[in-house]
Amino acid sequence: MADGSNAILVGGRGRGRGVGGDGEGAGRSGTSRRLRGGRPIAVVAAVFVLAQLVFVHPSMGLGWDEIVYVSQVTSHHPAAFFSAPRSRGVPLLVAPVASWSASTELLRVYLAVLSGLGLYLGLRAWQGLFPARVLATAGAFLATLWVTLFYGPQAMPNYWVAIGALVTVGCALRALGAGRGCSGRGAPAGVAAGAALMALMRPTDAVWVAGPLLVLVLVRRHWPLLLALAGGLAAGAGEWVVEAYAWYGGLGERLSRASEIQGGLGWNLALDDQMRSLGGRGLCRPCTGAMPHPVVTLWWLLLPVLAVLGAVVAVRARRATATLVALASAVTAAAPYLFLIGYAAPRFLQPAYALLALPVADALWHLVKTGRDRWRPVTATLVALAAAGHLAVQFSVLVGTVDRNVASREDWARVAGELHRLGVRPPCLVTGHESIPVGYYTGCSSGATGGNNENTTAAEIVDTARRIPVAALTGPGGTPPAYARDWAAHRVTDLEIRVAPPG
Repeated sequence: MADGSNAILVGGRGRGRGVGGDGEGAGRSGTSRRLRGGRPIAVVAAVFVLAQLVFVHPSMGLGWDEIVYVSQVTSHHPAAFFSAPRSRGVPLLVAPVASWSASTELLRVYLAVLSGLGLYLGLRAWQGLFPARVLATAGAFLATLWVTLFYGPQAMPNYWVAIGALVTVGCALRALGAGRGCSGRGAPAGVAAGAALMALMRPTDAVWVAGPLLVLVLVRRHWPLLLALAGGLAAGAGEWVVEAYAWYGGLGERLSRASEIQGGLGWNLALDDQMRSLGGRGLCRPCTGAMPHPVVTLWWLLLPVLAVLGAVVAVRARRATATLVALASAVTAAAPYLFLIGYAAPRFLQPAYALLALPVADALWHLVKTGRDRWRPVTATLVALAAAGHLAVQFSVLVGTVDRNVASREDWARVAGELHRLGVRPPCLVTGHESIPVGYYTGCSSGATGGNNENTTAAEIVDTARRIPVAALTGPGGTPPAYARDWAAHRVTDLEIRVAPPG
Protein backbone atom coordinates (compact mmCIF):
# COMPACT_ATOMS: atom_id res chain seq x y z
CA MET A 1 0.00 0.00 0.00
CA ALA A 2 1.69 3.16 -1.21
CA ASP A 3 0.00 5.36 1.33
CA GLY A 4 2.87 7.21 2.95
CA SER A 5 4.89 10.29 2.25
CA ASN A 6 8.02 8.46 1.15
CA ALA A 7 6.48 7.91 -2.27
CA ILE A 8 6.87 11.67 -2.63
CA LEU A 9 10.00 12.28 -0.61
CA VAL A 10 12.37 9.67 -2.10
CA GLY A 11 13.06 8.26 -5.48
CA GLY A 12 13.12 4.66 -6.54
CA ARG A 13 16.65 3.93 -5.36
CA GLY A 14 16.20 5.79 -2.07
CA ARG A 15 12.98 3.95 -1.35
CA GLY A 16 14.80 0.87 -0.21
CA ARG A 17 17.48 2.63 1.77
CA GLY A 18 17.14 3.72 5.40
CA VAL A 19 13.37 3.16 5.53
CA GLY A 20 13.11 -0.48 6.38
CA GLY A 21 16.77 -1.24 7.11
CA ASP A 22 17.75 -2.89 10.35
CA GLY A 23 21.38 -1.80 10.52
CA GLU A 24 22.92 0.83 12.71
CA GLY A 25 23.59 3.12 9.74
CA ALA A 26 20.00 2.86 8.62
CA GLY A 27 18.83 3.72 12.12
CA ARG A 28 21.06 6.77 12.23
CA SER A 29 19.87 7.80 8.78
CA GLY A 30 16.22 7.50 9.79
CA THR A 31 16.80 9.47 12.98
CA SER A 32 18.68 12.18 11.10
CA ARG A 33 15.89 12.41 8.53
CA ARG A 34 13.26 12.74 11.25
CA LEU A 35 15.22 15.49 12.97
CA ARG A 36 15.68 17.39 9.72
CA GLY A 37 11.99 16.96 8.92
CA GLY A 38 11.07 18.45 12.28
CA ARG A 39 13.08 21.65 11.80
CA PRO A 40 10.58 23.44 9.50
CA ILE A 41 7.79 22.59 11.93
CA ALA A 42 9.84 23.94 14.83
CA VAL A 43 10.43 27.18 12.93
CA VAL A 44 6.71 27.56 12.21
CA ALA A 45 5.89 26.92 15.88
CA ALA A 46 8.48 29.46 17.05
CA VAL A 47 7.17 32.14 14.67
CA PHE A 48 3.65 31.35 15.88
CA VAL A 49 4.69 32.07 19.48
CA LEU A 50 6.37 35.35 18.51
CA ALA A 51 3.37 36.47 16.44
CA GLN A 52 1.07 35.91 19.42
CA LEU A 53 3.26 37.99 21.70
CA VAL A 54 3.48 40.80 19.15
CA PHE A 55 -0.11 41.00 17.91
CA VAL A 56 -2.13 39.79 20.92
CA HIS A 57 -1.09 42.12 23.71
CA PRO A 58 0.00 40.09 26.76
CA SER A 59 -1.53 42.83 28.89
CA MET A 60 -4.99 42.26 27.38
CA GLY A 61 -7.31 41.50 30.27
CA LEU A 62 -9.12 38.22 30.70
CA GLY A 63 -12.34 37.69 28.76
CA TRP A 64 -15.64 36.38 30.12
CA ASP A 65 -15.02 32.66 29.50
CA GLU A 66 -11.39 32.95 30.53
CA ILE A 67 -12.52 34.41 33.85
CA VAL A 68 -14.77 31.43 34.49
CA TYR A 69 -11.93 28.99 33.84
CA VAL A 70 -9.08 30.87 35.54
CA SER A 71 -11.12 31.74 38.63
CA GLN A 72 -11.51 28.03 39.42
CA VAL A 73 -7.83 27.75 40.38
CA THR A 74 -6.90 31.22 41.64
CA SER A 75 -6.46 32.09 45.28
CA HIS A 76 -6.93 35.82 44.65
CA HIS A 77 -10.46 35.76 43.14
CA PRO A 78 -13.65 33.90 44.04
CA ALA A 79 -14.58 31.12 41.64
CA ALA A 80 -17.23 32.08 39.07
CA PHE A 81 -20.22 29.84 38.36
CA PHE A 82 -19.18 26.81 36.29
CA SER A 83 -22.02 25.80 33.97
CA ALA A 84 -22.87 22.33 32.66
CA PRO A 85 -21.13 22.42 29.25
CA ARG A 86 -17.76 23.43 30.70
CA SER A 87 -15.02 21.01 31.68
CA ARG A 88 -11.97 21.25 33.92
CA GLY A 89 -9.28 20.99 31.26
CA VAL A 90 -8.56 24.70 30.96
CA PRO A 91 -8.32 25.26 34.74
CA LEU A 92 -5.77 22.44 34.87
CA LEU A 93 -3.91 23.97 31.93
CA VAL A 94 -3.56 27.39 33.58
CA ALA A 95 -3.08 26.17 37.14
CA PRO A 96 0.76 26.14 37.01
CA VAL A 97 0.65 29.95 36.68
CA ALA A 98 -2.81 31.12 37.76
CA SER A 99 -2.74 29.22 41.06
CA TRP A 100 -0.01 31.49 42.45
CA SER A 101 0.16 34.59 40.23
CA ALA A 102 -2.44 37.23 39.36
CA SER A 103 -0.32 38.48 36.43
CA THR A 104 -2.25 38.41 33.17
CA GLU A 105 0.97 39.10 31.26
CA LEU A 106 2.68 36.05 32.73
CA LEU A 107 -0.33 33.87 31.96
CA ARG A 108 -0.46 35.09 28.34
CA VAL A 109 3.25 34.41 27.77
CA TYR A 110 2.94 30.97 29.36
CA LEU A 111 -0.04 30.06 27.15
CA ALA A 112 1.63 31.44 24.00
CA VAL A 113 4.73 29.30 24.55
CA LEU A 114 2.59 26.28 25.43
CA SER A 115 0.45 26.74 22.31
CA GLY A 116 3.58 26.83 20.15
CA LEU A 117 4.79 23.60 21.73
CA GLY A 118 1.37 22.10 21.14
CA LEU A 119 1.44 23.05 17.46
CA TYR A 120 4.87 21.45 17.09
CA LEU A 121 3.82 18.20 18.74
CA GLY A 122 0.53 18.10 16.86
CA LEU A 123 2.29 18.35 13.49
CA ARG A 124 5.07 15.95 14.44
CA ALA A 125 2.41 13.31 15.00
CA TRP A 126 1.92 13.36 11.20
CA GLN A 127 5.57 12.99 10.30
CA GLY A 128 5.91 10.17 7.78
CA LEU A 129 2.28 10.58 6.70
CA PHE A 130 2.90 13.79 4.77
CA PRO A 131 6.11 15.37 3.45
CA ALA A 132 7.85 17.82 5.77
CA ARG A 133 7.05 20.72 3.44
CA VAL A 134 3.33 19.88 3.61
CA LEU A 135 3.39 19.69 7.41
CA ALA A 136 5.20 23.02 7.68
CA THR A 137 2.75 24.63 5.26
CA ALA A 138 -0.21 23.18 7.14
CA GLY A 139 1.20 24.57 10.37
CA ALA A 140 1.77 27.98 8.78
CA PHE A 141 -1.79 28.06 7.47
CA LEU A 142 -3.28 27.11 10.84
CA ALA A 143 -0.98 29.43 12.79
CA THR A 144 -1.78 32.48 10.66
CA LEU A 145 -5.55 32.25 10.94
CA TRP A 146 -6.65 35.18 13.09
CA VAL A 147 -8.73 32.86 15.27
CA THR A 148 -5.67 30.70 16.04
CA LEU A 149 -3.46 33.66 16.87
CA PHE A 150 -6.14 35.33 18.95
CA TYR A 151 -7.02 32.29 21.05
CA GLY A 152 -3.57 30.71 21.27
CA PRO A 153 -2.55 32.77 24.34
CA GLN A 154 -6.01 32.67 25.89
CA ALA A 155 -7.40 30.35 28.55
CA MET A 156 -9.90 28.69 26.21
CA PRO A 157 -10.44 25.02 25.30
CA ASN A 158 -10.96 24.91 21.52
CA TYR A 159 -7.36 25.32 20.39
CA TRP A 160 -6.37 22.47 22.67
CA VAL A 161 -9.10 20.25 21.26
CA ALA A 162 -7.53 21.02 17.86
CA ILE A 163 -4.07 20.00 19.06
CA GLY A 164 -5.49 16.86 20.64
CA ALA A 165 -7.24 16.06 17.36
CA LEU A 166 -3.99 16.38 15.41
CA VAL A 167 -2.14 14.13 17.86
CA THR A 168 -4.92 11.54 18.08
CA VAL A 169 -5.62 11.17 14.37
CA GLY A 170 -1.97 11.36 13.34
CA CYS A 171 -0.81 8.78 15.88
CA ALA A 172 -3.72 6.47 15.05
CA LEU A 173 -2.77 6.51 11.38
CA ARG A 174 0.84 5.78 12.28
CA ALA A 175 -0.28 2.84 14.43
CA LEU A 176 -2.31 1.53 11.49
CA GLY A 177 0.70 1.78 9.22
CA ALA A 178 -0.84 4.40 6.94
CA GLY A 179 2.56 5.79 5.97
CA ARG A 180 5.33 3.75 4.39
CA GLY A 181 8.42 3.94 6.56
CA CYS A 182 6.25 5.54 9.25
CA SER A 183 7.09 4.09 12.65
CA GLY A 184 4.12 3.09 14.77
CA ARG A 185 6.19 2.67 17.92
CA GLY A 186 4.64 4.66 20.72
CA ALA A 187 1.72 5.65 18.51
CA PRO A 188 -0.97 4.05 20.74
CA ALA A 189 0.35 6.08 23.67
CA GLY A 190 0.06 9.19 21.51
CA VAL A 191 -3.52 8.26 20.62
CA ALA A 192 -4.39 7.86 24.30
CA ALA A 193 -2.73 11.16 25.21
CA GLY A 194 -4.38 13.09 22.38
CA ALA A 195 -7.81 11.62 23.11
CA ALA A 196 -7.44 12.40 26.80
CA LEU A 197 -6.47 16.01 26.00
CA MET A 198 -9.52 16.47 23.78
CA ALA A 199 -11.90 14.93 26.30
CA LEU A 200 -10.38 16.87 29.18
CA MET A 201 -11.03 20.12 27.31
CA ARG A 202 -14.43 19.37 25.72
CA PRO A 203 -15.75 15.80 26.07
CA THR A 204 -18.50 16.15 23.48
CA ASP A 205 -16.11 17.60 20.89
CA ALA A 206 -13.72 14.71 21.52
CA VAL A 207 -16.43 12.20 20.65
CA TRP A 208 -17.25 13.97 17.38
CA VAL A 209 -13.58 14.07 16.36
CA ALA A 210 -12.96 10.44 17.31
CA GLY A 211 -16.02 9.02 15.53
CA PRO A 212 -14.35 8.23 12.17
CA LEU A 213 -11.32 6.80 13.96
CA LEU A 214 -13.47 4.45 16.01
CA VAL A 215 -15.08 3.15 12.81
CA LEU A 216 -11.70 2.70 11.11
CA VAL A 217 -10.17 0.93 14.10
CA LEU A 218 -13.14 -1.43 14.35
CA VAL A 219 -12.96 -2.23 10.62
CA ARG A 220 -9.22 -2.91 10.91
CA ARG A 221 -9.76 -4.86 14.17
CA HIS A 222 -6.79 -3.18 15.79
CA TRP A 223 -7.78 -3.90 19.38
CA PRO A 224 -4.77 -2.31 21.14
CA LEU A 225 -5.49 0.92 19.26
CA LEU A 226 -9.18 0.70 20.16
CA LEU A 227 -8.19 0.31 23.81
CA ALA A 228 -5.87 3.32 23.58
CA LEU A 229 -8.52 5.50 21.95
CA ALA A 230 -11.37 4.49 24.23
CA GLY A 231 -9.12 4.60 27.29
CA GLY A 232 -7.89 8.10 26.46
CA LEU A 233 -11.43 9.40 25.95
CA ALA A 234 -12.57 7.79 29.20
CA ALA A 235 -9.62 9.16 31.17
CA GLY A 236 -10.12 12.68 29.88
CA ALA A 237 -13.89 12.71 30.35
CA GLY A 238 -13.89 10.85 33.66
CA GLU A 239 -13.97 13.92 35.90
CA TRP A 240 -16.75 15.49 33.79
CA VAL A 241 -18.84 12.32 34.13
CA VAL A 242 -18.25 12.14 37.88
CA GLU A 243 -19.38 15.76 38.22
CA ALA A 244 -22.48 14.91 36.20
CA TYR A 245 -23.56 12.35 38.80
CA ALA A 246 -22.41 14.44 41.77
CA TRP A 247 -24.04 17.75 40.79
CA TYR A 248 -26.59 17.17 38.02
CA GLY A 249 -28.20 13.85 38.89
CA GLY A 250 -26.57 11.88 36.08
CA LEU A 251 -24.89 12.07 32.72
CA GLY A 252 -28.13 12.42 30.79
CA GLU A 253 -29.26 15.31 32.98
CA ARG A 254 -25.95 17.14 32.51
CA LEU A 255 -26.05 16.66 28.75
CA SER A 256 -29.63 17.91 28.74
CA ARG A 257 -28.71 21.00 30.76
CA ALA A 258 -25.69 21.63 28.51
CA SER A 259 -27.94 21.42 25.46
CA GLU A 260 -30.39 23.86 27.06
CA ILE A 261 -27.61 26.36 27.78
CA GLN A 262 -26.43 26.06 24.18
CA GLY A 263 -29.90 26.92 22.92
CA GLY A 264 -31.16 23.39 22.49
CA LEU A 265 -29.26 21.08 20.15
CA GLY A 266 -31.17 20.20 17.01
CA TRP A 267 -31.25 21.02 13.33
CA ASN A 268 -29.95 24.57 13.00
CA LEU A 269 -28.15 25.66 9.85
CA ALA A 270 -25.37 27.87 11.22
CA LEU A 271 -23.25 28.27 8.09
CA ASP A 272 -24.27 31.92 7.71
CA ASP A 273 -23.71 32.51 11.44
CA GLN A 274 -20.16 31.19 11.18
CA MET A 275 -19.52 33.43 8.19
CA ARG A 276 -20.76 36.47 10.12
CA SER A 277 -18.40 35.63 12.96
CA LEU A 278 -15.35 35.61 10.66
CA GLY A 279 -15.13 39.39 10.88
CA GLY A 280 -13.82 39.12 14.43
CA ARG A 281 -16.90 38.45 16.55
CA GLY A 282 -15.95 36.29 19.50
CA LEU A 283 -19.52 35.12 20.06
CA CYS A 284 -22.29 35.59 17.54
CA ARG A 285 -25.40 35.06 19.70
CA PRO A 286 -27.83 36.16 18.43
CA CYS A 287 -26.03 36.22 15.11
CA THR A 288 -27.52 39.20 13.33
CA GLY A 289 -26.14 42.03 11.26
CA ALA A 290 -24.43 42.25 7.91
CA MET A 291 -21.92 39.76 6.56
CA PRO A 292 -18.25 40.79 6.62
CA HIS A 293 -16.72 42.02 3.38
CA PRO A 294 -16.44 39.15 0.86
CA VAL A 295 -12.66 39.34 0.99
CA VAL A 296 -12.85 38.34 4.68
CA THR A 297 -14.96 35.24 4.02
CA LEU A 298 -13.33 34.13 0.75
CA TRP A 299 -10.77 31.88 2.45
CA TRP A 300 -13.54 30.11 4.35
CA LEU A 301 -15.42 29.35 1.13
CA LEU A 302 -12.25 28.12 -0.61
CA LEU A 303 -11.20 25.92 2.33
CA PRO A 304 -13.44 22.93 1.50
CA VAL A 305 -12.57 23.25 -2.21
CA LEU A 306 -8.85 23.02 -1.50
CA ALA A 307 -9.42 20.18 0.98
CA VAL A 308 -11.30 18.17 -1.66
CA LEU A 309 -8.51 18.90 -4.15
CA GLY A 310 -6.05 17.59 -1.56
CA ALA A 311 -8.10 14.41 -1.30
CA VAL A 312 -8.09 13.97 -5.09
CA VAL A 313 -4.32 14.46 -5.16
CA ALA A 314 -3.88 11.85 -2.43
CA VAL A 315 -6.14 9.30 -4.12
CA ARG A 316 -4.34 9.67 -7.43
CA ALA A 317 -0.99 9.24 -5.68
CA ARG A 318 -2.31 6.11 -3.91
CA ARG A 319 -1.74 7.55 -0.46
CA ALA A 320 -5.32 8.36 0.39
CA THR A 321 -5.82 6.97 3.88
CA ALA A 322 -4.21 9.78 5.89
CA THR A 323 -5.95 12.50 3.88
CA LEU A 324 -9.40 10.90 3.90
CA VAL A 325 -9.30 10.15 7.62
CA ALA A 326 -8.22 13.73 8.37
CA LEU A 327 -11.08 14.99 6.20
CA ALA A 328 -13.61 12.68 7.85
CA SER A 329 -12.62 13.77 11.37
CA ALA A 330 -12.67 17.42 10.29
CA VAL A 331 -16.21 17.02 8.95
CA THR A 332 -17.51 15.34 12.10
CA ALA A 333 -15.72 17.92 14.29
CA ALA A 334 -17.42 20.76 12.41
CA ALA A 335 -20.86 19.16 12.01
CA PRO A 336 -22.42 20.09 15.39
CA TYR A 337 -21.30 23.72 15.06
CA LEU A 338 -22.53 24.06 11.49
CA PHE A 339 -25.80 22.17 11.74
CA LEU A 340 -26.88 21.62 15.36
CA ILE A 341 -26.65 24.94 17.24
CA GLY A 342 -28.31 28.26 16.54
CA TYR A 343 -25.33 30.56 17.06
CA ALA A 344 -21.66 30.72 16.19
CA ALA A 345 -18.17 31.47 17.44
CA PRO A 346 -15.15 31.16 15.15
CA ARG A 347 -13.19 29.26 17.80
CA PHE A 348 -15.68 26.37 17.64
CA LEU A 349 -14.23 25.25 14.29
CA GLN A 350 -10.57 25.23 15.32
CA PRO A 351 -10.33 21.39 15.44
CA ALA A 352 -11.77 21.22 11.92
CA TYR A 353 -9.34 23.88 10.68
CA ALA A 354 -6.39 21.97 12.17
CA LEU A 355 -7.32 18.74 10.39
CA LEU A 356 -8.25 20.44 7.12
CA ALA A 357 -4.91 22.27 7.07
CA LEU A 358 -3.15 19.06 6.02
CA PRO A 359 -5.01 18.30 2.76
CA VAL A 360 -5.18 22.04 2.03
CA ALA A 361 -1.38 22.31 2.28
CA ASP A 362 -1.04 19.21 0.10
CA ALA A 363 -3.31 20.79 -2.51
CA LEU A 364 -1.31 24.04 -2.50
CA TRP A 365 1.93 22.19 -3.14
CA HIS A 366 0.24 20.26 -5.91
CA LEU A 367 -0.82 23.51 -7.55
CA VAL A 368 2.70 24.92 -7.28
CA LYS A 369 4.59 21.84 -8.54
CA THR A 370 2.36 20.32 -11.22
CA GLY A 371 1.61 21.36 -14.76
CA ARG A 372 3.84 22.11 -17.71
CA ASP A 373 7.14 23.81 -16.99
CA ARG A 374 6.08 27.05 -18.65
CA TRP A 375 3.04 27.36 -16.37
CA ARG A 376 4.69 26.47 -13.09
CA PRO A 377 6.08 29.98 -12.43
CA VAL A 378 2.65 31.45 -13.18
CA THR A 379 0.87 29.02 -10.86
CA ALA A 380 3.46 29.51 -8.12
CA THR A 381 3.11 33.28 -8.41
CA LEU A 382 -0.67 33.12 -8.18
CA VAL A 383 -0.50 30.89 -5.11
CA ALA A 384 2.05 33.24 -3.51
CA LEU A 385 -0.15 36.28 -4.21
CA ALA A 386 -3.19 34.50 -2.79
CA ALA A 387 -1.19 33.59 0.31
CA ALA A 388 -0.04 37.19 0.75
CA GLY A 389 -3.61 38.47 0.41
CA HIS A 390 -4.80 35.85 2.87
CA LEU A 391 -2.20 36.95 5.42
CA ALA A 392 -3.16 40.59 4.98
CA VAL A 393 -6.83 39.79 5.63
CA GLN A 394 -6.13 37.56 8.63
CA PHE A 395 -3.85 40.05 10.36
CA SER A 396 -6.20 42.93 9.62
CA VAL A 397 -9.08 41.07 11.30
CA LEU A 398 -6.77 40.07 14.15
CA VAL A 399 -5.69 43.64 14.91
CA GLY A 400 -9.27 44.89 14.92
CA THR A 401 -10.42 42.01 17.11
CA VAL A 402 -7.63 42.58 19.63
CA ASP A 403 -8.34 46.32 19.79
CA ARG A 404 -12.06 45.76 20.43
CA ASN A 405 -11.41 43.19 23.13
CA VAL A 406 -8.79 45.32 24.85
CA ALA A 407 -11.30 48.18 24.95
CA SER A 408 -14.15 46.06 26.33
CA ARG A 409 -11.95 44.60 29.05
CA GLU A 410 -10.72 48.06 29.98
CA ASP A 411 -14.39 49.03 30.40
CA TRP A 412 -14.81 46.22 32.93
CA ALA A 413 -11.74 47.47 34.76
CA ARG A 414 -13.18 51.02 34.83
CA VAL A 415 -16.43 49.73 36.28
CA ALA A 416 -14.46 47.80 38.88
CA GLY A 417 -12.55 50.94 39.81
CA GLU A 418 -15.81 52.85 40.27
CA LEU A 419 -17.22 50.05 42.42
CA HIS A 420 -14.14 50.25 44.62
CA ARG A 421 -14.67 54.00 44.91
CA LEU A 422 -18.27 53.33 45.99
CA GLY A 423 -17.09 51.01 48.72
CA VAL A 424 -17.67 47.68 46.97
CA ARG A 425 -14.51 45.84 47.90
CA PRO A 426 -13.71 42.21 48.69
CA PRO A 427 -15.38 40.36 50.20
CA CYS A 428 -18.33 41.50 48.10
CA LEU A 429 -20.96 40.37 45.60
CA VAL A 430 -21.85 41.69 42.14
CA THR A 431 -25.09 40.69 40.43
CA GLY A 432 -26.92 41.49 37.23
CA HIS A 433 -25.57 42.53 33.83
CA GLU A 434 -22.04 41.18 33.10
CA SER A 435 -21.67 40.30 36.77
CA ILE A 436 -19.11 37.55 36.08
CA PRO A 437 -16.43 39.71 34.39
CA VAL A 438 -17.14 42.82 36.45
CA GLY A 439 -17.16 40.76 39.63
CA TYR A 440 -13.79 39.22 38.73
CA TYR A 441 -12.17 42.58 37.99
CA THR A 442 -13.61 43.95 41.25
CA GLY A 443 -12.47 40.93 43.25
CA CYS A 444 -16.07 40.02 44.15
CA SER A 445 -18.17 36.92 43.86
CA SER A 446 -20.80 37.02 41.10
CA GLY A 447 -24.43 36.00 41.31
CA ALA A 448 -27.33 35.51 38.91
CA THR A 449 -30.96 34.78 39.74
CA GLY A 450 -31.76 33.51 36.25
CA GLY A 451 -30.32 32.55 32.88
CA ASN A 452 -27.48 30.19 32.06
CA ASN A 453 -25.41 31.19 35.10
CA GLU A 454 -28.17 31.04 37.73
CA ASN A 455 -26.58 30.31 41.08
CA THR A 456 -28.54 32.27 43.69
CA THR A 457 -31.91 33.79 44.58
CA ALA A 458 -33.12 37.31 45.29
CA ALA A 459 -33.62 36.41 48.96
CA GLU A 460 -30.04 35.18 49.24
CA ILE A 461 -28.73 38.38 47.65
CA VAL A 462 -30.70 40.56 50.09
CA ASP A 463 -29.42 38.48 52.99
CA THR A 464 -25.83 38.77 51.71
CA ALA A 465 -26.20 42.57 51.50
CA ARG A 466 -26.64 42.67 55.27
CA ARG A 467 -23.15 41.26 55.73
CA ILE A 468 -20.95 42.42 52.83
CA PRO A 469 -21.08 45.08 50.06
CA VAL A 470 -23.40 44.12 47.18
CA ALA A 471 -23.87 45.87 43.82
CA ALA A 472 -26.52 45.22 41.17
CA LEU A 473 -25.65 46.10 37.56
CA THR A 474 -28.24 47.02 34.94
CA GLY A 475 -27.34 47.12 31.26
CA PRO A 476 -28.57 49.59 28.62
CA GLY A 477 -32.34 49.52 28.32
CA GLY A 478 -32.72 47.23 31.31
CA THR A 479 -34.57 47.69 34.57
CA PRO A 480 -33.06 47.09 37.99
CA PRO A 481 -34.23 44.04 39.94
CA ALA A 482 -37.04 44.60 42.43
CA TYR A 483 -34.80 43.96 45.43
CA ALA A 484 -32.40 46.77 44.35
CA ARG A 485 -34.81 49.53 43.32
CA ASP A 486 -34.32 51.42 46.57
CA TRP A 487 -30.53 51.14 46.49
CA ALA A 488 -28.41 54.18 45.61
CA ALA A 489 -27.99 54.45 41.82
CA HIS A 490 -24.84 55.51 39.93
CA ARG A 491 -23.92 55.64 36.23
CA VAL A 492 -20.64 54.20 34.91
CA THR A 493 -20.04 53.85 31.14
CA ASP A 494 -23.39 52.53 29.89
CA LEU A 495 -24.24 50.71 33.13
CA GLU A 496 -26.43 51.65 36.05
CA ILE A 497 -24.93 50.52 39.35
CA ARG A 498 -27.05 50.19 42.46
CA VAL A 499 -25.17 49.66 45.70
CA ALA A 500 -26.87 48.15 48.71
CA PRO A 501 -26.85 50.33 51.84
CA PRO A 502 -24.47 49.14 54.54
CA GLY A 503 -26.05 46.43 56.67
